[in-house]
Amino acid sequence: MQIDYLKNLLNEFGENVRFEHNLKKKNWFNIGGNSKVFYKANNLKDLVKFLKKINNNEKLFLLGAGSNTLISDKLFDGVVIKLGNHFNNISLLGEDIIIAGSAVLDRALSDFAIDNNLSGFEFLSCIPGTIGGGIRMNAGCFGKEFKDILLSVQVIDKSGNIKTIQAKDIRFEYRKNDLPEDSIFLSASFKGIKTKADKIKIEVDKLKTMKEKNQPLRTKTSGSTFKNPILQTEKKVWELIKESVPLDKSFGDACISKKHCNFFVNKGNAKFDDMKRLIDFVTKSVFKKTGINIEKEIKVIEN
Repeated sequence: MQIDYLKNLLNEFGENVRFEHNLKKKNWFNIGGNSKVFYKANNLKDLVKFLKKINNNEKLFLLGAGSNTLISDKLFDGVVIKLGNHFNNISLLGEDIIIAGSAVLDRALSDFAIDNNLSGFEFLSCIPGTIGGGIRMNAGCFGKEFKDILLSVQVIDKSGNIKTIQAKDIRFEYRKNDLPEDSIFLSASFKGIKTKADKIKIEVDKLKTMKEKNQPLRTKTSGSTFKNPILQTEKKVWELIKESVPLDKSFGDACISKKHCNFFVNKGNAKFDDMKRLIDFVTKSVFKKTGINIEKEIKVIEN
C-alpha cells in the first residue's frame, strides 16, 4: 500500500518529488539524514494538489533556508516541502506596502525596502532565513521583530485550504505566535515608512557592523541556539551560558562559538547526536547553575 502511494506521487509530480532525499546540504549546520518524501512546489496550484494527494496523517515539515534548523541523521518519516521560485516574488503595492512570497530571503526584503525608500525593514538585513520562517518564529534582532512590520499573511493548511490572516488577529509573543503549526505561509504584506534611502543605508550598515563584531559569520552555525528567558530573568541567554558552561566544551565536532556563546558551530563533520548532546549539556548546566530553564530557538527535526 505504501509503495503504491509513493508511486502515485511520483507519477503525478514527476521530478519535483523525491524519495529518501538527503537534507544535509539544505541547512546551515550541514547536518542531517534523508526525508522519506521531499517535494519542491513550483507554484501554488501544484502545492494545493500535492497537499490533497498526501496522506492526512503524514508528518509535514516546511524547509526554508534551513538557517535555524537541526535535522536528525536518521530517516525523517514524513514529508519535507520546499517552496520554489513562484514563492520568491516581491513587489510594491502603493507607496508603502510590500508584498513578499514566503521564500523571499529576509535580507532581500530589506534590500527591496531600501530601493523603494521604505524604513522599518533594516533589522532584516541581519537575519538569515526566509520570510516564512521569520513569521513562524516572529524573528527579530536589535529590538525589532516581524510583528512590527507585518500587515497580513496568506496561509494554506494541510488540506489545501487557503486564507489570509490579518496581523492584528495574530497573537505574537517573543519568538512565537498562535498560528497553527501545520500552516504553510505563502506570502505576506508589510508596511514601511517613507524615508530617504541614504538614511536607511546608514542604519543598515550600523546594524551589520554590530553583527559582524559580535556573531560568527561564514561558518556552519544556525544562529541563536536558545531564546532569551525574558520571563525568568533580565539577563541575556549568552550571559547565563557564559557563567554556567565551560566554553571549550564540545561533543565530536559540535562546539560553542568563541565569538558568541549562544551560537553553536559544526567545526567539521558534526553529527546530529553531537549537536543534540551539546544543546542538552548546556541546557542542564544553565539550570544547575542558575535554576533557569532555557528554551531552544532553533527547530529540531526528528521522528
